[in-house]
Amino acid sequence: MSATASRTFAEERRAAIMDMLERTSSVQVADIAETFDVSSVTARADLDALASAGKLRRTHGGAVSLHKRLTVSVQDQRINVNVEAKQAIARSAIGLVRDGDTVFVDSGTTALEFVRMLDVRSGVTVITADITIADFIDESLPGVTVIMLGGELRQGHRYLFGPLTMAALGALHADLAVICPGAFVADRGFMTDFPQMAEIKTAAMGVASRSVALMDASKLNARGTYCFAPLDAVDHIVVDQDEKGALSDALSALPEGTRRPQLIIADQ
Repeated sequence: MSATASRTFAEERRAAIMDMLERTSSVQVADIAETFDVSSVTARADLDALASAGKLRRTHGGAVSLHKRLTVSVQDQRINVNVEAKQAIARSAIGLVRDGDTVFVDSGTTALEFVRMLDVRSGVTVITADITIADFIDESLPGVTVIMLGGELRQGHRYLFGPLTMAALGALHADLAVICPGAFVADRGFMTDFPQMAEIKTAAMGVASRSVALMDASKLNARGTYCFAPLDAVDHIVVDQDEKGALSDALSALPEGTRRPQLIIADQ
């Protein structure tokens, strides 16, 4: 098939996808793949192209119409925010993962971008309480094993929490914990706004040999209610930029003899 013909088919398929959205308000990657007899990779590429053109909004497993009201998860609402920064952070963080590692992966859109990069590693096992991340791996990363933590579903957020989650974490060990704080507050540490999520993050770091915090610059000195770890509790911090030197200053202020996390500025 010539390049011109291929482009024509893609344009026709994407127009048909927009017709589907007009009728149903949302579409899933699996539905597109089945309807048009294309791979999941092609279906996602179609949705990404349409999202870049401002014609729809991507969600964790598909897309939603920009013109019809639809209730989506909090994570889906944030999936197109600071995308380039999150992707750069994920690319830098994947260098901390070795073939065969067991990795705890936190909840959130930066964590999802990190998981998208795992196809460059082999024999990886992911521990997570996040349903979106487990769905993505099941759909797109057949070489990655998932250990799904049990627990109560936090409605609208697509992750599990509570005593069952904590008990499961207590029985496991990870080589690396990938943590996504809601904020970093100077003189306090890494923060989140949900107390049970703070428990999960702290516990995950406790069962891992190494830990890394992934944050885009909007999280630096942002608001946070619950501190789940001090600055020196992690081994690495990956950010897209150190806004106003917030992290550099905090690292310099650590007492002599304190472990100093490695600060990695992601290259965009």
